Amino acid sequence: MGMSYMLLAGIIMLMSWLVSSRLKSKFEFYSKLRLQNGMSGAEIAEKMLADHGIRDVRVISTPGQLTDHYNPKDKTVNLSEAVYNQRNAAAAAVAAHECGHAVQHAQAYQWLTLRSQLVPIVSVASNFVQWILLAGILMIKVFPALLLVGIVIFAATTLFTIITLPVEYDASNRALAWLKNKHMLNQAEYNGAEDSLKWAARTYVVAAIGSIGTLLYYISIYMGGRNR
Repeated sequence: MGMSYMLLAGIIMLMSWLVSSRLKSKFEFYSKLRLQNGMSGAEIAEKMLADHGIRDVRVISTPGQLTDHYNPKDKTVNLSEAVYNQRNAAAAAVAAHECGHAVQHAQAYQWLTLRSQLVPIVSVASNFVQWILLAGILMIKVFPALLLVGIVIFAATTLFTIITLPVEYDASNRALAWLKNKHMLNQAEYNGAEDSLKWAARTYVVAAIGSIGTLLYYISIYMGGRNR
């Protein structure tokens, strides 16, 4: 594992911290930009769903911060308490983005469908893949196939992070298009929503880069072990 792994992990952690910090500061800033229309995040979400003819999705409040998500199983747009209740550019951006996922679901967007199919596999794999990889590295000389199994499983989780990118970017594009076409925000508010979603999307880019880098590192260990 050595220095190369520590360097890789350090770079990924630094990238993640920088993007997360920037995202937090952006949301704090745009949370102070109150909407002229006076609508809350919940009201923005309900209108976007209605404008897309979606009647079977509920908008509900969920505890915590950055807990916003769309649940395709019970068809709910879950907004964190702040987003659900507040009336600012950041809340509008998040609410519309999550509704973007509901629109994807209603229209059978292929990337969302594929990601949903991978969720059960990734959920199970993430519970034990690190242990398999660790055991595979320790036993590389006597049982290299074990590390290969771990790499294949980890590749599935990496694929999930890659597929997540078009899903998230498309949801943001749908959200911004609706906010603009329906004149929900003035220019300053729209710019704030766009900037917020841009930085939120970058967290997924960093996650994908980190997963790909880690996968390549494990592959290099496996190839090196086989060549000894």
